[in-house]
Amino acid sequence: MRSRYRQPPAAGVAIALAFGTQFPDLIDKPLAWHLSVLPSGRTGAHSLLVAIPLIVCLIFLLDRIERRSIGLWFGIGYLAHVFSDGLYALLDGHYADLGYLLWPVTSVPEYEESAGIIAHFVAAELTPRILGEFGLFTLAAVLWVADGMPGLRLLGHLIRRSVAFVNDTAAG
Repeated sequence: MRSRYRQPPAAGVAIALAFGTQFPDLIDKPLAWHLSVLPSGRTGAHSLLVAIPLIVCLIFLLDRIERRSIGLWFGIGYLAHVFSDGLYALLDGHYADLGYLLWPVTSVPEYEESAGIIAHFVAAELTPRILGEFGLFTLAAVLWVADGMPGLRLLGHLIRRSVAFVNDTAAG
């Protein structure tokens, strides 16, 4: 948005993009790590057989209420996550590790699964690749702040509204 239109993204677009980048893990990790419904934390929502139809349906539905850009940016974030998860396997020539992209048609390798998100981060080693990922995150955070933190105010408003709704429902 910044390079093409010389303005920061709209709040809804920023939230959709951010949510899209986390969506596959928000679905797959709990289903695999805690509920044992999926064979891996990188299967169901990480599969293009799930991602593509979901994104197309979302764009179609949001287009009906003139919010197509929200669906497009969610989809961009979603697919960026799915493909970036396979980046190291691709660079290292471990193509079998990309089986998650077409799961359940293709098999997924045995991953060393985490006992949870905190255990996952505690066990992480500070390799050059991890440091590079932290660098990319820092760059994205700096650009987001430079753009005026689009979406933060709207997100706060939505959270306050949700809390008020829950409180009102519980009270009445």
